[in-house]
Amino acid sequence: LASLLVLSACNVLGDSETAVQAPPAELENTAVTGDVQQVALNTPLNTAVSGDAIDSFETQLVSLYERVNPAVVHIFNYQGGFPQGTGTGFVYDEAGHVVTNNHVVENGERFEVVFPTGQRVEATLIGTDVDSDLAVIQLSELPAGVQPLPLGNSREVQVGQFVVAIGNPFGQESSMTLGIVSGLGRTLRSQRITDEGGQYSLPAVIQTDAPINPGNSGGPLLDLDGQVVGVNAAIRSTTGSNSGVGFSIPVNAVRRVVPSLITAGNYTYPYLGVSINDTIDLTQQEALGLSQTNGAYVTSVSPGGPADQAGLIGSGGLNQPGGDLIVAINDEPVNEFNDLISYLVFETEVGQTVQLTVIRDEQTITVPVLLGARP
Repeated sequence: LASLLVLSACNVLGDSETAVQAPPAELENTAVTGDVQQVALNTPLNTAVSGDAIDSFETQLVSLYERVNPAVVHIFNYQGGFPQGTGTGFVYDEAGHVVTNNHVVENGERFEVVFPTGQRVEATLIGTDVDSDLAVIQLSELPAGVQPLPLGNSREVQVGQFVVAIGNPFGQESSMTLGIVSGLGRTLRSQRITDEGGQYSLPAVIQTDAPINPGNSGGPLLDLDGQVVGVNAAIRSTTGSNSGVGFSIPVNAVRRVVPSLITAGNYTYPYLGVSINDTIDLTQQEALGLSQTNGAYVTSVSPGGPADQAGLIGSGGLNQPGGDLIVAINDEPVNEFNDLISYLVFETEVGQTVQLTVIRDEQTITVPVLLGARP
């Protein structure tokens, strides 16, 4: 069986959702501190970690859980008067806003939030963004003593650092799992299909082996300082349960998207209006007449869109020659698709002009593009 990218929210009836896989469409389309890590880094591989270091690490994990868990909630999505799905969320601010996944609250008519103490609170849907799979609900009241979780910086996340996930896998409330960051710079496809039949993508996604299962969706991925570095969203699995490959939305996407969800109910992304092929191998390089394989190869431009108005050229197909190869944006290298969409999502705004460095007909040129709003 081919592996499936499964949204990790648990459905009460046991169903799982499978993400549509499509050819890449344009975007549109701290180090961990702690005694045990320092010991591990400075200890030869054939030397056992001391018992004191393990005890210190355990104490750190217990303390982290005690501090963080009170702000991690179990969300029940009611439809037709009955709970149709559950997921996880975390308290974002003192106004009682809770961050979770869009697919946790999708189609919900009413929401109940359960705190680790067992206290149940009604919540109202405030805003959703299907492209980042983020959503915000607001509690009718924030229980006394519950503190919002601090947000970290996903740019500082490193492969190999310890992370923990807290959530409600299979309905088992307040469960914590431990793992490491396995990879960075992954992409997740939006569940929204564009008018042209493509999908937008969220860049800079964190891959982790911390066990994530149905019901963990919307819960925090945390560093050992208790800072949120990601929002757990999906697993890659042949069975619908954890197989050691989980994905978390980077917290820097939360920093960008969530304030707009709170104030406006939605988020508007900057828009370039291109479809990209970034998997050019050596055979394709020769066939396409490209001087290099690094870059984002433009296969099509959306008619009337920003790229079209700026004069970018698409090839007309994945394996057709003649398309522009984007190799930099505002002098930042574009070695692959994720570099381009990461810069667009995290560094630009609607109405901003960006300078694209493009290889066209073996010549390097600069193309200014006025970014629009994603349709």
